Amino acid sequence: MPTGRSSTLTDPAGSAGPAEIRTYKGQDRALRADRLGTAGLLLSVLAASAPLMVVAGVMPTTFGVMGIVGQPLLFVILGAVLALFSIGYAEMSRHVHNAGAFYAYIARGLGPTAGAGASLVALVAYSAMQVGVYGILGFEVSGLFATYLHVELAWWTTALAAVVLTGALGWLKIDLNAKVIGVLLLIEVVLVVVFDLAALGKPGPDGLSLHAFNPETLGGAGLGTALCFCIAAFVGFEQSPVYAEETSKPHIVVSRVMFLAVGFVALFFALSAWALTVATGPGEVVKTSAEAGPGLLFQLTESRLGGAFTDVLHVLFVTGMFAAMLSFHNVVARYAFAMGREGLLPASFGRTNAGTGAPGTGSLLQTVVSVAVVLAFAFTDDLPAGNPTAPVLHLFTWMGSVGALGVTLLMAAASFAVIAFFVRRGTAGAQVWRLVAAGLAGLALLGIAFWTVKDFGVLVGAEEGSALSWLLPGIIGAAAVVGLAYGLVLRSGRPEVHARIGLGNEAFRLDQAAESVEQAPQAPNAPRG
Repeated sequence: MPTGRSSTLTDPAGSAGPAEIRTYKGQDRALRADRLGTAGLLLSVLAASAPLMVVAGVMPTTFGVMGIVGQPLLFVILGAVLALFSIGYAEMSRHVHNAGAFYAYIARGLGPTAGAGASLVALVAYSAMQVGVYGILGFEVSGLFATYLHVELAWWTTALAAVVLTGALGWLKIDLNAKVIGVLLLIEVVLVVVFDLAALGKPGPDGLSLHAFNPETLGGAGLGTALCFCIAAFVGFEQSPVYAEETSKPHIVVSRVMFLAVGFVALFFALSAWALTVATGPGEVVKTSAEAGPGLLFQLTESRLGGAFTDVLHVLFVTGMFAAMLSFHNVVARYAFAMGREGLLPASFGRTNAGTGAPGTGSLLQTVVSVAVVLAFAFTDDLPAGNPTAPVLHLFTWMGSVGALGVTLLMAAASFAVIAFFVRRGTAGAQVWRLVAAGLAGLALLGIAFWTVKDFGVLVGAEEGSALSWLLPGIIGAAAVVGLAYGLVLRSGRPEVHARIGLGNEAFRLDQAAESVEQAPQAPNAPRG
């Protein structure tokens, strides 16, 4: 007999349907179904990978700072690891539909206490990644105003404007958000592909060299840090289960989108990284990237495609970052919603807007956090040093690295949770090849996480011996410890809330069943009180 909680949504009361869930006690308790199809969901999750930001920012840094010429091969290798991860993760998505994806899966596999720890890690990690993008966006927009309009703006003013606009869109319907994100994403992908073709059509001194795919190019002390940077470029594909409750046929669409996203990101970034090596020459890409930094892509496009194309690329660089921010914002809001619905956050977070079906309170929370962090960096980081690149070097790099570490650890934990889930259900034999894939992916992801922590000082540009080397990854560690401690407190003090962790809408059905029993008419001779 299998043990553990059921993996399917049961209806003990025998009467609870989607509409009743949504309007239980006059509150919206569920996200609106059938809002996203395959295309809408795919565009929403791909936007988080911010293709243009990766090509213009991450790739030159990996070449120039880490000295890894084999970055194209690195994307292929990481794509294979994450495809292995997706095998078990996608199978889990067929059995558990919950906006709290990572923590719900971990709770169903490793237990509610582990799920409580994972919920706080997810909330902190995705929030950090979202807030970090405001730094580079504010810096870039201020630069555009100065260059084209001759207007000087502090980076944080444009960042705060983006916070307000992102928060407003977060209150709207997810299908409208998907359309906004989708249009921006498609345009920037097209422009990057145009650059790739131009680079391959007009190669550097070494011609169409495949040297960057030689395994020998992965040697060097910067490999661990390069892995951290490159895996951050994939972040987004794992978000598809977050939208399971809002998709049509989630048991099909979610897993389909996950594999499409991993495959697209791996091939797209491998091709674009290779195009950069071809344009500069594999022997010169490290030196050229170190000198040009994030300006490398724009230098190469101007010499091949002209100034007008480069100007458009600068604008799309900003809109692509905005699409990524909106994607992360939506994910944070849905994690907060799932946590509120299950009692890990106040109940107000577990309700949706009556008109749009969006998780409004979670969206408001992320907006407030973003304002607070942007202002904190504006007044303590940039001004004293008078350093105009501080928001990029600090806010973007620090928060992005913290978020990437958190998501990597969540993926590793989810891999092992998948194994535990099917073992506890007694179906491990039927899923053996998926469980082997999950185990291999989990071990690989743990290795990447270890490398991330080991080289965190290099990752964030901290000086040797700097407290940042342990303070920043300590944010994720603290979130995990606090979450686990809270789970233990709930287990001893509020076992009914502890038992709900990871159940999603099933928790509502159990509530309704319990109330039905309590309100049932008693027999005439039954004792009262």
